[in-house]
Amino acid sequence: MSLKSQSELMLPHIEIELQNAIRFGERSDYAGLYQMLTYHMGWTGEGAGAEARGKRIRPLLVTLSAAACGGTWQLALPAAAAVELVHNFSLIHDDIEDSSALRRGRETVWKLWGIAQAINTGDSLFMLAHLAVLRLSEIVDTNTVLRAARLLQETCLLLTQGQYLDMAYEHQQSLSLEAYMLMISGKTAELIATCTKLGAIVAQANDEKVRRYYDFGLNLGLAFQVQDDLLGIWGEPALMGKSAESDLITGKKSLPILYGLQNNQEFARRWLSGSIEPSEVPELAALLESEGAKAYTQDTADRLTQQALFSLESACPEGDAGQALFDLAHLLLHRSR
Repeated sequence: MSLKSQSELMLPHIEIELQNAIRFGERSDYAGLYQMLTYHMGWTGEGAGAEARGKRIRPLLVTLSAAACGGTWQLALPAAAAVELVHNFSLIHDDIEDSSALRRGRETVWKLWGIAQAINTGDSLFMLAHLAVLRLSEIVDTNTVLRAARLLQETCLLLTQGQYLDMAYEHQQSLSLEAYMLMISGKTAELIATCTKLGAIVAQANDEKVRRYYDFGLNLGLAFQVQDDLLGIWGEPALMGKSAESDLITGKKSLPILYGLQNNQEFARRWLSGSIEPSEVPELAALLESEGAKAYTQDTADRLTQQALFSLESACPEGDAGQALFDLAHLLLHRSR
């Protein structure tokens, strides 16, 4: 079975698990909260549907990893729902912290219902995630439940630490590449590593295999973010200057920009002199490339990709799910947008 077939098999069950996880909100007393939750999850409201829901990559990584370890992927559904709820809790809070008015082509929760209600909605998803993972107690042994619950809690702390660094770095003129990697590890990679590790834990894999699945997910997450940094400058919308999402316009300290600043050449002088206009994007992107930033970022993404694939290969993933993990990694790390 291909990645497409595995996804078509697993994703409907993941969606049902997610919907069941927030079923409490159907009580009339909490109708407004339920409306905000289901809107953010992409199930209700204007524009609801597949695009609004997102790709559900993280829960799919959980179930695929469980199956690739020789386990029964259906047993991993509570853990899969939990990581997706954590991810969406973080998105609601990120949108507030970044003042983002749009998410997946729709207005964000805070933009529609205000900051206070959006914070509360995000907090609800956070707690629902921890309740979701505890549903494992109905289908697996107690030790597995405790390992999964502790891992999820530790990951949530790492997420908030990564987000703290991201916001703190906005006010720093210079930033080391090492500090940047620490930030994206907490903000992006650790949750992806938790997905693959949770799948292995639920499948009762041995400690060595669990570690290899964690290493696979961590390097996959790091490579994913570095690839995102490439697209943030040299992806077609960013190059054309048509999107405010260009990292050169928003002032985001992504990996190629940090490389350019450390070089302290012409790009660094222009960057430090003031805000970037959309008309300058193509010229500055070309300047960064000429100073070696694009090649450095691509080399970093390639190195992390190879480390991810090596960890997965060494874990000896089984069957169709194992091949689907390779296919999914390739899809994520060779995307064009």
